[in-house]
Amino acid sequence: MLRTITLALAISTVGSRLPAQQRIPPLPDSTGWGVHVLTVQKDPHGSLWVGTYGRGIYLLRSGAGAWEHITSDTTATAISFNFINSFGFGPRGEVWYGTVGNGWGLSLDQGKTWRNWTLKQLGPEWQYVAPDGIVTRGDTTLIGTADGIQVTTGDGAHWIAIGDSAGPTAKGPADSALPLLHSEYVRSLRLTQDGVAAGTLWGPEFLRVEGGSWVVAQDSRPRERTLSGHMKEPAATPGWYPSACGLSKTAQLRRCLTGGSTRGVSRPRPLRTTWFRRPIDSTTGNSYIDQTYRYGSTMGGYFQQHQGVEFNNPDGTPVHAIGDGVVVYAGRAEAGALTVAIKHDTTITADSIRYFIYSVYYHNSSLVAHVGDRVKAGDVISRVGNTGRATNDHLHLEVHASPTDSIAAIVDSLNRYPSYTTNPELWIRSLPGTGVVAGQVWDSAGKPVLQAHIYGIVKSLPTETPFSFIETYGTRTHSHPLYHDHFALGDVPAGEYTLGVEIDGKKVLRRVRVEPGKLTWVEFRPAR
Repeated sequence: MLRTITLALAISTVGSRLPAQQRIPPLPDSTGWGVHVLTVQKDPHGSLWVGTYGRGIYLLRSGAGAWEHITSDTTATAISFNFINSFGFGPRGEVWYGTVGNGWGLSLDQGKTWRNWTLKQLGPEWQYVAPDGIVTRGDTTLIGTADGIQVTTGDGAHWIAIGDSAGPTAKGPADSALPLLHSEYVRSLRLTQDGVAAGTLWGPEFLRVEGGSWVVAQDSRPRERTLSGHMKEPAATPGWYPSACGLSKTAQLRRCLTGGSTRGVSRPRPLRTTWFRRPIDSTTGNSYIDQTYRYGSTMGGYFQQHQGVEFNNPDGTPVHAIGDGVVVYAGRAEAGALTVAIKHDTTITADSIRYFIYSVYYHNSSLVAHVGDRVKAGDVISRVGNTGRATNDHLHLEVHASPTDSIAAIVDSLNRYPSYTTNPELWIRSLPGTGVVAGQVWDSAGKPVLQAHIYGIVKSLPTETPFSFIETYGTRTHSHPLYHDHFALGDVPAGEYTLGVEIDGKKVLRRVRVEPGKLTWVEFRPAR
């Protein structure tokens, strides 16, 4: 389970204490909803480093009374991204950080300036660093990512890439690549007495140096996988630190949502169109939806409004048709992405309009299906890759509800914003033990609130793409014809939650109950 802990508790998990006379000031909170902390580490000098979701780094130097704020939008030598999930500290004062989606960086002057490795240096892979996925021993630094492990012994002057038997399609900054892992998809790293333990999609791997070369240590323990390949004890993350709670222990963010109005509990009801399976099978890959960049999301304003959902997986992972239908497109599409589109057998009718249902699969490394093929749910149609506009190996899935059966309205290589996309999480069956939360957010004028942030749901997996808040749709994303939703979120663990959003400058709260396999509908309107 996700651990929600305070900074005071976090300090006890990372080694010796700060000086006794030094008190921990509250983290600055510009939103009033709290600060989502992804990692807390203390360096050898006693300074406390806090990595956050979307707010960069907070640094409390030993003996200081206030936090320093390090973000990506200050200077050319600032950090590369504000989603920080890992730190590592070298013996000569080196400070490494890793991000959720934009590489990593190194400071040799205790955080004043940074050298970064991002898309230009890494290529279309290596962007997603594993949670707490940086470890150092002596002059050696290892960085675990969703595309393997990068190793340097010279502060980034030279690198070795460690991947799986397929090998990385791009070595990034590395001079050489070693195919040592069963799976390149690394979810955690930790030092052992004589080497490094890597938690991967297929279980633990143990690496060490023998005779000057990296080798895989023999492991007699069985490789056990859960539904999506997470190790049975996933790395815990610090979670929410709501400023309104001071330093008190919080079991969930909802306990600290204050200042709004609530209504009765919204109750679940049957879903209308969850006809489809997942495009990635949990026995061959990662079947979890990327929580940082769901349908309609901009990651808090950093990216374009997202037209689909993503499944992060190693290149070559089989992609399956989500339902029965006919392949109507197979080839290059937007920005050169290898793409498959399926017209499904089922249609829906809403407001006297008939809608055709399509699924589209982008960024593949190779295609199996051809135009005209009839496919059934579960058939392999392609393999995961990073072709087109991609910064890691993943499948981008779209579900379209179109009033026209024109293929050009569904796949257009010149159009980044298709006209009929809808939220796939209202079409795909949720994971066991989870349900769907969907609804609307209205302002006092009766208009939808675009790109609003809805807080309060806690999701523990997948740890490598942490969930923080729901984001309502913008101008280029669309509602399901039967729901007219402003947002929808699947794979929500069953239970009761208090959700909060700001409307016209005031907090509005709603209580919801989530049940497995059902949808909970909730509406937010200004408090009266």
